[in-house]
Amino acid sequence: MPELPEVETVRRGLTNLVVGKTIQSVEVRWEKIPGMSSEEFDAELAERKIERVDRRGKYLLFRLSGDKTLVSHLRMEGAYYTVPAGTAPGKHDLITFHLSDNVDLFYRDTRKFGRMNLVDTDKTMTVAGLAKIGPEPTEKTLTLEYMQKEFQRKGAIKPFLLDQSHIAGLGNIYVDETLWMAKIHPLQPANTIPLEQMKILRRAIIDELKVATEHHGTTVHSFTNAFGEAGGFQNELKVYGRVGEPCYRCGTILEKIKVAQRGTTFCPHCQVLH
Repeated sequence: MPELPEVETVRRGLTNLVVGKTIQSVEVRWEKIPGMSSEEFDAELAERKIERVDRRGKYLLFRLSGDKTLVSHLRMEGAYYTVPAGTAPGKHDLITFHLSDNVDLFYRDTRKFGRMNLVDTDKTMTVAGLAKIGPEPTEKTLTLEYMQKEFQRKGAIKPFLLDQSHIAGLGNIYVDETLWMAKIHPLQPANTIPLEQMKILRRAIIDELKVATEHHGTTVHSFTNAFGEAGGFQNELKVYGRVGEPCYRCGTILEKIKVAQRGTTFCPHCQVLH
């Protein structure tokens, strides 16, 4: 699933490619994604201008004229890319947005898990998933004071961090990476993490997502940006996808367990469960 750096990379690409263009018509070939028929979706979107593309956590927010917002969650395999008008859609191109300036915007989703919600802009944060979303992982929004208060939970730290209501944008890749950086075992209860280690974790989350975004995200399976280009951060990963290889810090062979139904790679020497 694309995480914050990947979604932010898509947002930046879409900003360059489609902002300022008008949606002339829409074709939907898998109605579960927008939750309405192709005719209904077209009637709602036709003649609306794409004024800007925002992001909140892993959600893309297409701000449209007429005070409407199209909320898009890519889920596992969703992707956007532009093509010349009239290009025939491929098997997995499930929605076509016919735009002005002879451009078509395709939404591709091989797994068909992505979802879109069209809402009044002032109701954006009422959409399920956004209504209770946590702060963005930035210097200003993810404060140590917030983390001290929020981390008073008995559950394991990995599923805690995967829960978007605590901190927005983290997924399996960056949780594994930042826990390794902070030397925290993925099963360590959140409420037992000492303050000094919490400071290290906070710094790791903020810095790791920033650098990953600068590298245009991580391509592990099929992620590409809006220009069809793969991310580059997979070359910087310290633990994710490296099970059976030596830890870059101590040389211990990395192990993999399942936590919250997710494959989880960690160093048994550096990340001790206390």
